[in-house]
Amino acid sequence: MKLENKVAIVSGGARDIGKAISLKLAAEGAKVVVNYFSNVAQAEETLAEIKQLGGEAIIVQGDMTKQADVDRVLAEASNAYGPTVDVLVNVAGGLVARKTLDEMDEEFFDHVVRLNLNSTFLLTKAVVPAMDGGSIINIASQAGRDGGGPGAAAYATAKGAVMTFTRAMAKELGPKNIRVNALCPGMISTTFHDTFTKDAVRTNVAGATPLRREGKASEIADVVAFLASEESTFVTGINMDTNGGLLFS
Repeated sequence: MKLENKVAIVSGGARDIGKAISLKLAAEGAKVVVNYFSNVAQAEETLAEIKQLGGEAIIVQGDMTKQADVDRVLAEASNAYGPTVDVLVNVAGGLVARKTLDEMDEEFFDHVVRLNLNSTFLLTKAVVPAMDGGSIINIASQAGRDGGGPGAAAYATAKGAVMTFTRAMAKELGPKNIRVNALCPGMISTTFHDTFTKDAVRTNVAGATPLRREGKASEIADVVAFLASEESTFVTGINMDTNGGLLFS
């Protein structure tokens, strides 16, 4: 139980990678605040699975690009588990749609950046005063390193900014004994790629990966649990490639 009695907030924690992270942290003993955006049935399913594991969690709806919703997540966490937060995992984000430069307008670009970068900034800023040491883990993307696939320029730009924000916060928050790291997942088998990536592309990418397969959400969650735990107390400021060897930093 690496995280016994720790309090963890996971934004976007009810589906795909976020769900796997919520389940893993709960299995390691954390009390998990699972934030979700709109799909309450999905959130309730995640909560039920955590309870089946013998874990403890609450679900809190909120748009992490809105300050009022961010504040509500913190208030619900405090009401349920007390004023201290030990772990923050910023998962909320998304591609939204594949659009080339010609197809994008300013509204679309701003929306994608807000969803991926501003959400990370707002929740981090809100949670840090509640942390007495601890760990922040941001979910960036391989796209932040290589520019992403066709039509992913806005998403890749935002995730690249998340990686830079991670480094900056590691420097700023280190003296407070708060570690800040990010993961840069490659092709992970989730509804993200079910929605936005063609089967042929997925097959080609898996074939080009040294491990010859897509990753699993649970494999990302395992690394998050390590970075959240006392096993990584001298690790901060990294953007860890989690892509099966497809791209080296």
